[in-house]
Formats: sequence, C-alpha cells, structure tokens
Amino acid sequence: MSEVINTFPPSVDVVLPCLDEAEALPWVLERIPPGWRAIVVDNGSTDGSPDIARALGAHVVHEPRRGFGAACHAGLTAATADVVCFCDCDASLDPGLLPAVAGPVLDGAADLVLGRRRPTTGGAWPLHARLANLELARLVRRRTGLRLHDLGPMRAARREALLALRLTDRRSGYPLQMVVRAADADWRVTETDVPYLPRAGRSKVTGTWRGTWQAVRDMRAVLAEPPADASALGASVLGGVR
Repeated sequence: MSEVINTFPPSVDVVLPCLDEAEALPWVLERIPPGWRAIVVDNGSTDGSPDIARALGAHVVHEPRRGFGAACHAGLTAATADVVCFCDCDASLDPGLLPAVAGPVLDGAADLVLGRRRPTTGGAWPLHARLANLELARLVRRRTGLRLHDLGPMRAARREALLALRLTDRRSGYPLQMVVRAADADWRVTETDVPYLPRAGRSKVTGTWRGTWQAVRDMRAVLAEPPADASALGASVLGGVR
C-alpha cells in the first residue's frame, strides 16, 4: 500500500492585536495561511475594526485593558492551537510569510522564532524607532546572550510553553519579556528575515518620539527584572525545549 502524505496545513492560531485598524484588516486577513485561524484582539477600537474582522471570518476577542501586551496575552489565552503566531495588524508585516517563521517551531528545530524586520522603503521604519530597537537589541544581547538583531512583533512558539513563561507585562514590554524569559528557560531562539512594509495609518507606539520613549521605558523595566529560575518557568516539562 502506498504511503499517504498528509498535506493539510498544521493547526496554528495567529494572534493579531488590533486598535483602530479598519484600513489594514482586509489586507491582513486575506493573507492568513489557509487552515490557520486568525484571532483579532480588539483593544478598544472605535472605527468598526471588530465588525470588519468578524465579517472576514476572524475570531474576535475583546480586551478592554489598553496595552499591547494586554491584547497579545488575551489572544494567547484565547488560542487553542499547539503553535501560536503573533503579527501586527497594521499591514506592515505580511501574514503570508508566517509559515516560514513558524516552520522551525513546527519542525522542532526552535522554540521561539522572531521575524527580523528588513525595511522595504526608507519610510517603513522611522529612524527614531529603528535606533531605539537597535539599542534594545544590544541590551538584550548583554542580558541574555542571545545574538538577536531585532525584537520584531512577528513571532512563533508553542502555546503551552508560552503560557508556562508566566508573562506579566501588559504594555510595550510584553514582546521583550517573552524573549528574556525564553532565554532564562534555555529556549532555542532564532531569527528569520521578513520584509517590513510601510504601515497603514499612524503607529500608536512608535509613530512619535513620545510613544517610542514610553515603549523604551517599559522595556527597560523588563530588562531590570532579576533572571527567572528556569524551573519556575516550566522548562523541564516543555516539549522541544532544552
């Protein structure tokens, strides 16, 4: 009997934190890989974003607490798939590239994969935001030893492992805390290049110097946290984690 090859895409949930992204949502949602589920986490939109997302087939979660981390964590707790991806909902990153990001996690070759942003145009990534990101990446390398170049919002990991990290930041420090605690738990963390496009609309975080400074302050607070005990993060019981 010939071998039957299962070509059905693996079950993956894609968490999309959303605050007034009505303009970008159709583009973003039509690029979710077939068979994967989009979880749009509305963080207080006033432009009809939840209705648009629902009409386009996304699972919509409402998170009344404002904050990027609050939205991301609400999506994570709502997820049911083994592997969870995160992606911005502003059309700056193409969800169609998520299989390349999630691939090493699905294959067991990595525990956390980050999309390293590569701007496609000069205006895709404001200079002040890029400089802040470079400084934070330097601080992360010093704190964790991970040779990362970007703390990009496009990423993938296993859901149960992420929950075991016990992430507590609910503001701009959430993505950084994920990386720091993953390093403390001895995860295999890697990067892969992804194109970075000009976003639709104005950024709520890095569109201004003030927003960027607030994000940097949140992330510095995360870096100031004492290293977590790997056993406290559940490293010994996570499949695929060394």
